[in-house]
Amino acid sequence: MLDHVILGTLALRPMSGYDLGKRMDGPGRFIGYRVSRPQVYRTLVKLAERGLVDFEVDPREGRPDAKVYRLTAIGRQALLDWAHGPYDPAPRPMDPDFMLRFLFAGIFGPEVAVRLLRTELEYRRAQQHDPMTIDELIADSDPIAEIDPAWAARIMRTAHENGRDSMDGYIAWLETVLAEYEDAAVAAR
Repeated sequence: MLDHVILGTLALRPMSGYDLGKRMDGPGRFIGYRVSRPQVYRTLVKLAERGLVDFEVDPREGRPDAKVYRLTAIGRQALLDWAHGPYDPAPRPMDPDFMLRFLFAGIFGPEVAVRLLRTELEYRRAQQHDPMTIDELIADSDPIAEIDPAWAARIMRTAHENGRDSMDGYIAWLETVLAEYEDAAVAAR
């Protein structure tokens, strides 16, 4: 996934590895994907070896020279193929992979964003209606002696309720954004 985060970021503008790392620690930290600067540098080397990015050395007075990376034609096509390719939601609700895909594929226009939102929303609605209850999950438990079964059930119910409430909020967000972006897609035609 880091490959696509970097390619998507470089699609917006060329950047040095340092600036990419700084961006991910700064404004990018809210997308739900943590990455260290060494990971960024290693990934840039691999992307360059694969011909997806290249760089120019930017001499900097009083500081080390910087490699400023940009997409190659191959990198641009790889990003477009990924953005327009199939999306399979992860089983875990609110998985950061969706937000990363939405962010770095959705930038290619309302149609791409709407397709992603519809896929995610359909999957989450089906998941929300899964008939399994927390009582079924804890019914067959046989805990070790240090665990009070009633307390464990209470903890699990509380966590389950939080998950359901979060899912309801997430689905409401998906519905709101989808409606807004469907309007944008119609207006763009």
